[in-house]
Amino acid sequence: MDAKVLIDSFAEFARSKNVDRPTMIRILEDVFRAMIRKKYETDENFDVIINADKGDLEIWRIREIVDDNSEDIWDHDKISHSEAKKIEPDFEIGEETYERIELEDFGRRAVMMARQTLIQKIKDLEKDLLFQQYEELVGEIITAEVYQILGREMLLMDGEGNELILPKGEQIPKDRFRKGDTIRSIVHKVEMVNGNPRIILSRTSPIFLERLFENEVPEVYDGLITIKKIVREPGERAKVAVESYDDRIDPVGACVGMKGSRIHAVVRELQNENIDVINYTDNLELYVSRALSPAKVSSIQANEEEKRLSVFLKPDQVSLAIGKGGYNIRLASRLVGYEIDVFRELSDYEEEEDVDLSEFSDEIEGWIIEELKKTGLDTAKSVLALTKEDLTRRTELEEETIDEIFRILKQEFEQ
Repeated sequence: MDAKVLIDSFAEFARSKNVDRPTMIRILEDVFRAMIRKKYETDENFDVIINADKGDLEIWRIREIVDDNSEDIWDHDKISHSEAKKIEPDFEIGEETYERIELEDFGRRAVMMARQTLIQKIKDLEKDLLFQQYEELVGEIITAEVYQILGREMLLMDGEGNELILPKGEQIPKDRFRKGDTIRSIVHKVEMVNGNPRIILSRTSPIFLERLFENEVPEVYDGLITIKKIVREPGERAKVAVESYDDRIDPVGACVGMKGSRIHAVVRELQNENIDVINYTDNLELYVSRALSPAKVSSIQANEEEKRLSVFLKPDQVSLAIGKGGYNIRLASRLVGYEIDVFRELSDYEEEEDVDLSEFSDEIEGWIIEELKKTGLDTAKSVLALTKEDLTRRTELEEETIDEIFRILKQEFEQ
C-alpha cells in the first residue's frame, strides 16, 4: 500500500466521521512519527510533511555531516562524510543532508499496522467527541427512537445513530414503549466504561419535569418565574414549588395555564402524573399548609432540632393529607425538608361520631358503666366533655378509675 492510498482512505474515513482537517493531519503525523521512532528510535531529526487533500506524504531525515573519524558519528542526527557522499557526491563536512524516506522503507507489515492504528485513533476520537457532546447536554431534554427493549433497560438511537440507554429504574412505571417509538427524556449522566461512552437517560428525574415546565411555560423559561424545588413519585404525583419576583405575575396560574392548558401537556408526557403547583413562601407554617394541599391544616407545631413537624387536622382531612398510597405526605415532607407527623384533632369531640358506653363493656366493668349512666352519661363524648373534677363530684368513682376511663375512651377516638 503506497502513501497516497493510505492517506486517501484514511481521509475519507475521517471525513465520514466529521473529523476536522487539523485534527486529521495531527493524527496522521502522530502515526507516521510512531513508525519512525520504531525504526530509528527517535523522530527528533525527521520532518513529516502531509498533504491530505492530494494524498501526498514526504518524510525527510535530517543529519549533519561529520568527519569519518569524529566521535559524534554514531549520533542519531550525524552522518559520516563518506556516507553523505553516497547521497550527494559534492557534500562537505558541516553541511546538512536531507534524505527522503519512502513509506515502503518501513516494510509492508509496519504500513498495515499504521493503517489499523489510524482507524483506531479515529474511533477513539469519535468516542471522545461523543462523550464531550453529551456531557454538555446533561440535564437537557433530547428526543430519541427506541430500537431495542431489554429486560433491565431500553436502547435508543439518536438522530446521528448513537446508542443511548434508558434503564428500567429511570422509566416511569406506566411507560409502555415499542420499537420505533419516539421518546423524550433528559440526559441523566455520561460515563466512560472500558473506553466507551455510556449515555444514561432519565424520565423520572425532577430535572425532567423542570425542563418540561420550561418548554410549556414561557415565564419559567424567561426566568420571570423560578422553580424553587420539585419532588416526584414518578407516574403518580409531583409537587412543584414556584415563586415570582414580579407581583403582577401569579406563578401558580401561569404554570397551570388557561383551563390547565399548559400543565396538561406536562401531565400527558408524564403518563398522567398528578402535579401540584405550590406558591413558595419563607413562612414555614404557610408553606407546609400549601404542601399538604388539598388537606386543610388546623395547626402546626415545629421541632427545629429534630426537623419534625406535628400537623393537626380535623378527622375528615387526615386521609387527604396522607393521600393515596401515602404519596401526598411523603412528597410534602421532602418538599419542605421536615418529617411530618399527622394527628387528628381530639379537642372538639362534637365533630366526631359518638359511641355508646355499652360498647366498652369489654374494657370497663359493668357497675362502672351503670354508675355513669345514673348521672345521665350514656355516651363516650358526654363523659369526655367533663373534667376529672366534675366526674369525681358527680360519681363515687376514684380518681385512678376516672383516669383509666378517660384513657380508654380517648384511645377509641385516636384509633
